[in-house]
Amino acid sequence: MRIGFIGAGKVGFTLGKYFREHGIEVTGYYSRSIQSASEAAEFTATNVYTRRDDLLAASDVLFFTLPDKEIESVYRQVSQLSIRGKIFCHCSGALSAQEAFPNIDDFSATGFSVHPLFAVSDKYNAYRELVDVFFTLEGSTEKLAFMQTWLQGIDLQVRIIPAEVKVKYHCAAALASNYVLGLLQLSQNLLTECGFSPDEAEKALKPLFCGNAEHFRECGLTASLTGPLERGDLSTLQHHLTCLTPAQRQLYVLLAKELLQTAKEKHPQRNYTSIARFLEAQLVNASLSCAKG
Repeated sequence: MRIGFIGAGKVGFTLGKYFREHGIEVTGYYSRSIQSASEAAEFTATNVYTRRDDLLAASDVLFFTLPDKEIESVYRQVSQLSIRGKIFCHCSGALSAQEAFPNIDDFSATGFSVHPLFAVSDKYNAYRELVDVFFTLEGSTEKLAFMQTWLQGIDLQVRIIPAEVKVKYHCAAALASNYVLGLLQLSQNLLTECGFSPDEAEKALKPLFCGNAEHFRECGLTASLTGPLERGDLSTLQHHLTCLTPAQRQLYVLLAKELLQTAKEKHPQRNYTSIARFLEAQLVNASLSCAKG
């Protein structure tokens, strides 16, 4: 299995280094930026390719580590060459293999989505963290089991998912990785309204957020839940809503409704009926207000 990369960004750096560290032969990198390809090749002790044709010929597997919008167009260019027996992979969380590599089976080749459920922020060090990361795999039926076995053989955690859930899967990842920052932004804004400077608010929130994230990592979601909803403290929830704008109240209530499921799992003996009714009433009122507006 000789692996080549089209694209030399953070994901290409990370996967290439991880593969090399686990004994996989990496042929090298092709990129529109020769500087990026050279940096990736130097980091992974592999080769720089100035022609995609040469990289394709030297590789059994090509990873398209490119922005989502570029993957299909580059694939169509590469598929003009002989790709019989080749395995193409992309690392997009949102795109299915068929969307990225349309009709690849017609060329006697196979295509896969191989997506790390992980935010790659540091291209020089992230490869060290992949052993704890889940990879989702989706694509051509012909070699799906082979790809799963190969990835698991280099110590990666792999979950096969069907193409039709790719968007939902990516939405889940975005909520946990990106949209949680929206909640932190809201918390920071509320603290500044309490007299904190933005820097003070951010500094104050870090140990709160990181501590809870660490509890989640060590103990799981249910065990990490604390706060007024978990305690069944309806009065505090009601008071919270009084300090929020209508849009913020709706967000708070929707999140509280999701957390209610977790609270019930943590305390199955506790009666959350009054809170559930209160949240439902708030959502109904919000819907009526929108309809009137």
